[in-house]
Amino acid sequence: MGKKSELESVWDYPRPPRLEEVSQHLSVRHSGKTIASTNESVRVLETSHPPTYYLAISDFVPGLLIQRPDETYCEFKGVASYFDLLIDGRLIPRAAWTYKKPNRGFEKLLGKIAIYASKVDECYVGEELVQSQEGDFYGGWITSNIKGPFKGAQGTMGW
Repeated sequence: MGKKSELESVWDYPRPPRLEEVSQHLSVRHSGKTIASTNESVRVLETSHPPTYYLAISDFVPGLLIQRPDETYCEFKGVASYFDLLIDGRLIPRAAWTYKKPNRGFEKLLGKIAIYASKVDECYVGEELVQSQEGDFYGGWITSNIKGPFKGAQGTMGW
């Protein structure tokens, strides 16, 4: 991954998407608690989308992820399975997803989970608090070095 000071335009990201290993520390917090923390993750870079970060399932607090029955399909990555988060007895529906059998070229997503930043209180890349990508379909994390415009907001699905 490039240096934080380098500006990245989502319009320079490829289609089909590219995977990159990330060594920066990532953390997810909700209700004052760290629910996931890692120095080893993967991000997916796809045209018009802020990066989507995938953290190892083992980097989440045990017992927090509740498997859901619903699935969606991505032409590149494969079948996505979803999770609710259970934090302090409170259920946060459809807050995260994984690819149990990722398609060829996306094998590094196996055993990893992405989380919607909009569904939890805080997500960090390094020390920077991320902004969530608009809309409920995509789960990109926006940092100060990521430049849009971004797909996801109302009226952008046809881009």
